[in-house]
Order: sequence, then structure tokens, then C-alpha cells
Amino acid sequence: MDARCTSTSDHFQETTLPGHVDLPLDLDRGSAVPLAVQLGDQLRAGVRDGALRPGERLPSSRSLARLLGVSRTVVTEAFQQLYAEGWLEGRHGSGTYVTDIPGRVPTAAPATGTSPVPTSGPTSVPVAVPAAGPVRVPPAVRMTGLGEAADEVPVPPGTIDLRPGRPWVRHYDAAAWRRAWRAAGERPPSDLANPYGLPRLRELLAEHLRRARGVPAGPENVMVTRGTAHGLDLIATALLRPGDAAGVEDPGYRAAREVFAARGGRVVPCPVDEQGVLLSGIPGRLRMLYTTPAHQYPLGGRLPIARREGLLAWARRTGATVVEDDYDAEFRYDVAPLPALYGLDPERVVLLGTLSKSLAPDVGVGWLVTTPALLHEIARVRCRLNDRTSGPVQAAVSVLLERGDLDRHLRRMRLEYARRRAAVVAALGGRVRGDSAGLHVFVPLPPDRVEPVVAAAAERGMLLDTTTRHHYGRTRVPGLVIGYGSASLPDVRKGCAVLASLL
Repeated sequence: MDARCTSTSDHFQETTLPGHVDLPLDLDRGSAVPLAVQLGDQLRAGVRDGALRPGERLPSSRSLARLLGVSRTVVTEAFQQLYAEGWLEGRHGSGTYVTDIPGRVPTAAPATGTSPVPTSGPTSVPVAVPAAGPVRVPPAVRMTGLGEAADEVPVPPGTIDLRPGRPWVRHYDAAAWRRAWRAAGERPPSDLANPYGLPRLRELLAEHLRRARGVPAGPENVMVTRGTAHGLDLIATALLRPGDAAGVEDPGYRAAREVFAARGGRVVPCPVDEQGVLLSGIPGRLRMLYTTPAHQYPLGGRLPIARREGLLAWARRTGATVVEDDYDAEFRYDVAPLPALYGLDPERVVLLGTLSKSLAPDVGVGWLVTTPALLHEIARVRCRLNDRTSGPVQAAVSVLLERGDLDRHLRRMRLEYARRRAAVVAALGGRVRGDSAGLHVFVPLPPDRVEPVVAAAAERGMLLDTTTRHHYGRTRVPGLVIGYGSASLPDVRKGCAVLASLL
């Protein structure tokens, strides 16, 4: 394998690794991207496109660091990230190898550059319905009350609320918030609503997703929505026909099955385990499948590389659309999140995201990422429904993104939530399941213990959630879903200590 590294004079020094495949490694010391991230990206691409073959042994971290002229820490950090993602595996006493995943077919890594934004066409026509045939638009469904928001009821003062799905909204930057709204207030009102969203916000979201999630999208791929459930409703309206089969994770996000049913779909539960959706449980024919691969809700697993590739192979084989809810991807506390499914196959995946967790639920801004052609169809649906996302809110969010305020807020909240998760793990120990991510954990229990524990916790002033309401029918995976997003750190510690005594 040839390793080429940048020098201070911006020239590459060519080095050879005897006995290994030919894979150029170009580390740019002048880049803002950390060297460990650059190395991890290039090794990952080598596995993905077949330059590094399954079962291939890599050099030791010490040898590779010496040949690249970097510290050993750079190499070990890159290896650790690829271990966590499932691309590499360590064999005791033998070294580091490319993971052998049966059925993997090398594919070229997706390009991350953006295409120019067209000066005419859908992105520049705010409200006119594009000239095309008639669109089937079922009766509008009022999204309020769907999914988790339906359970929002006032709780007595002093209650420790350990239910999932609620973020901590008190640690926001008040000065940045006011600045964003002042700037939004200076924007003149518009008499036309752009069904795609404000062009500047679409540019900023595309940039944010490329940087944070490895999503190869430009503004022409992005539509601004009011959140995940809203984006899912738009997709279902555009793609589902009465009786079409729509798969949902079981247990999973209830709003997904409610949206699909409301749009005439035939809801098909697809079983999950603690790593995510089970490929063996997906029927051969679905029109679409909704999944949460970054942090499965509610069991908390992260879909491994082998299943991701298997899921995309299934979608390509059957022609199904995978609706990827990038749930909790912004909150990981050990290693970086896996790249979004969308980045592996933009033609078969529609990506959904929201600011409800990262900023606040009442901001009401999310995004939908897909091909320009499908985005065009969804825009037609929005025009027919007179559906829109608030222009002033979009303008304020644009300022938060443009100034880096959202990124700074996310860094603060990752530290805060990591402390709370550590408190949960300290109290409940080995009972906790799920990746080190997100705002909730899963605690499995015998079926006959779930309700007694919930009742006993309620008597002690504590609210808990269970997996029961997240199942489609029979409860297959009984247990508790513990949220630590909206309770203070002292309350999380106190509540989990009480829960530990009940368990």
C-alpha cells in the first residue's frame, strides 16, 4: 500500500507499505479537518469501494503512524472510530482487519460536492405549482396530536419526569436567540410562500448536513419542513396510494404508523432488536420503510454497517423507499455517529431531521432531503395543501446557523446530556441498554414487572414510560424507556436512585 502524506511545503511524500493493497492516503496538515478524521474517512472509503478487501490485515497503529509521519494517537483514534462503525475489527494477538461482511458489494463512495443551484425551475418559483399532470392529494391530516406530543399533559409540581422525547430548553443562549429574532424582524414580509423553504436556509442546512452527517446534498436536495412528523406526512402524501404497504419499526415511533394509516397506507410492523431493524423481518414488498438507524427509538441501538448495507440492497432490489429519520444523530457521547444512510444511496433514501431536540420543540423547523425530482413532487403537494413553514422562523434559524450559534449550543448540550446519561448508568448499571447516545435509555424487564414498577414509581412522584405503547399490537420487547432530557441532573440522579431500589 502506498501512503502519501503532505509536507510543510505542500508536497506529498510517497511511502510504501509492503504486503498491503495499493491505497493512497493523503493527509492534509493545512486542513481544518483533524488528521484522525481524514485518515478514518480515507480508510472507510477504501473499504467501501473495494481497495481494502474483507479480511485484509492493516498495519499496526505504530507502523502506520511512523509511515504517515503522524502521532500514534491519530491512527488509534481513526481505528477506534472505524471499530465502532463496524468497518474494522481487532483480533486478539493478531492485529486489525477489515470486517468480513457477507454479501457486501463494493460501491464507489458518494461525491460530497454540491451541484449548482439552478437559476430557474422549482427552486426559483416560490408558489406556482409546476406545470404537470394532476396530483392525488388526500384530505389534509391535522398533525397536532399525532405521536409523542399527544401525551403532553401538565404534571404536578415536584414530579420527576423521566419520560423520553423531551429536551432541556433552559440552557439556550438568550443573546443569540434575541439577535436571531431581531434579524428575522428586519426581513420584509413576503406575499408568496416558497414550498421548498427560504433559499438561504436550504443552503445552510445542506452545508450543516455535509459537515455534521456526511450527507452529499446541495440546497437543491433540501426542503424545509415543520419537523419530522410533518416531513413524513409530506412523503406519505406524495408517494403512498390507498392500500400501499408501509413498514414501521416495532417497537417504534408511533407517529410514523399514524401518518401512514391516515394517508391510506397499510401499516406493516417490522421487528427490531437492540441494534435496530431486523432485515429478516422486513417483508419482500413494501412501498416504503420508516427507520431510525442513528439511534433506534425506543430501544436505543445503532444500526450496524452490515445491516445498513443489507437494508439498502433490499431497497434497491424491491424498489422501496427508505425513510431515514436521523433521530438523535446530533447527540453521541463516545464516538462520532455513522454517516447517514442517505449518503450511501441518495436515490433510495429520503432523510428527515428536526431541530426539536437540538434547539426546542416549539421552533417548528425540520428538513427533508431527497432527489430534486421527488422534492419537486412534494412541492406540488405543499402548494395544493397551501402548506408552509413560517418565513420569520426560517429567517431566525438561518441566523443561528450562519453565526455558528446552533453549533455552539449543540456542543454545550452534548456535555450536559452526557452528564445525565452517566448518572443514569451509574445508578442502573448493567440494566441499561442502548448506545451512548440520545436522550433516553432502554431497561428490559420481565413482562410481569413492568407495570408494578411504573405504578410504584408514580407513588414516589416519578413518571416513567414503557415500550408497550411503542409497539404495534403485542409487546415483544418489554421494559422501561427512561428519558433524561427534560429533568435536571439532580432529578435524574434522584429518580434513578429510586428506580434502582424498585428494580
